[in-house]
Amino acid sequence: MLDLGIDLNFWPWVWLGVAVFFALIELTLLAGSFVLLPFAVSALGAALLGFYDVAIEIQWLVFLGGGGLIWILLYRYLKKFAGDSDLEPGVGAERLIGLTGIVTSAIDPDDTDRRGRITAHGEVWGATSENGQPLAQGTHIQIVSVSGTKVAVQSTDTAPAPPPTTPPTTPPGAQPRSSPPAPPT
Repeated sequence: MLDLGIDLNFWPWVWLGVAVFFALIELTLLAGSFVLLPFAVSALGAALLGFYDVAIEIQWLVFLGGGGLIWILLYRYLKKFAGDSDLEPGVGAERLIGLTGIVTSAIDPDDTDRRGRITAHGEVWGATSENGQPLAQGTHIQIVSVSGTKVAVQSTDTAPAPPPTTPPTTPPGAQPRSSPPAPPT
């Protein structure tokens, strides 16, 4: 029997202390990285076994084996989601260049408060027009550059074609006037 010089009635309290200690370290220093959390859970399980007078060897087996097993399962589960991101690869705001979006608050170059806003990939950004043209709400845009917390955008909507100009028409049955009549001489 494994003794380690600790009274068997004291082991459940040791396991509870280990569980609390590991959980606090996980939450404060490791910032929720789930490294010690599986062992905090297995220490809690070992504490429960200790309160029911289960052999110390089994308590250690639950602590080490259970913690290792939970850690491996959690690692495999979280590994599936690692690297999943809807955003384009890149660093910081520079990853936004080239993305398309929509104007959510009209962009006016004369607006000194710069209230123009766009939405791209679910993020709302303050925006200015790249070419100094006003952009109405609902205009589809592409991000051209980033300056601080503002993005410069250009419209990707095609400009509507101007209406065709047609020569004036004469009413049916009327003679077109070519020139005013000459005065009599």
